[in-house]
Amino acid sequence: MKFTTLLRPSSLFLFLSLSLSACGYSQEEWDQKLRENESLTNQLKAQTDAHKKSESDYEEAVQEIDTLKKQLADRGANLDNLNQSLVEQRKALEEYGRRTEQLDQIRKRFELLQSKLQKLTQLGLKVEVRNNRMLIQLPGDVLFDSGQDHLKAEGTKILMQVADVIGKDADLSKRRFQVAGHTDSKPLTGGAFKDNWGLSTMRARSVLLLLTSPPDKAGVGGGLSPSNWSAAGYADTDPVAGNDTEEGRKKNRRVELVVQPDVEEMLNLKSLAK
Repeated sequence: MKFTTLLRPSSLFLFLSLSLSACGYSQEEWDQKLRENESLTNQLKAQTDAHKKSESDYEEAVQEIDTLKKQLADRGANLDNLNQSLVEQRKALEEYGRRTEQLDQIRKRFELLQSKLQKLTQLGLKVEVRNNRMLIQLPGDVLFDSGQDHLKAEGTKILMQVADVIGKDADLSKRRFQVAGHTDSKPLTGGAFKDNWGLSTMRARSVLLLLTSPPDKAGVGGGLSPSNWSAAGYADTDPVAGNDTEEGRKKNRRVELVVQPDVEEMLNLKSLAK
């Protein structure tokens, strides 16, 4: 049988003292060792606490770095978007500048053409922009007798003056024109033309032939280039006034010289005319 003996603290201290004495250590040396041991224990604890704090600080620093990385990434994306937006705006401004310059050139050409055609207003003719087309309007009753396609002397004189203005201008003489014949809404009854389509077309043809024919012995003939001219009849489909009054029907009985626009001039001419 084994026996376990419990020693009280005072007995333990006496036992340790006796042991130290037996090992050759004095009480003072023993106390010194205890103090050193306590100091080392405190240092270890301080280092452990410092290590824990360093680990905590490191984790906080890592989180802060991750947060900063995310913010920089977001800002980088925003900067990329901003730079892209600035590039697009710069391209848009450059395109706007090119289009503005192009429109300005077209405007200048339009104004030049308009100023040249204004010479015809001195002949009592009307120059206007209608349905996005610039045209010279010739009153039908001045050009033709009722229901006829043969030019009157007065009409021939006016057309020769028109041909003179166009032929003497280098730019106008190169332009393309269409002679458009128009009538009022009163139906034709019998005759060679049968209907207003025939009458309007043949009147346009008569004007076209005079403007493009070489001058004869009497000097009658506009001499304009036939390749730049065409003719069309619109009957009563394009009125400029109501057909319920004689005044309105008179306005609708007309022939127009329509200036055909170039491709680069296909824009709203009426807006330029304001």
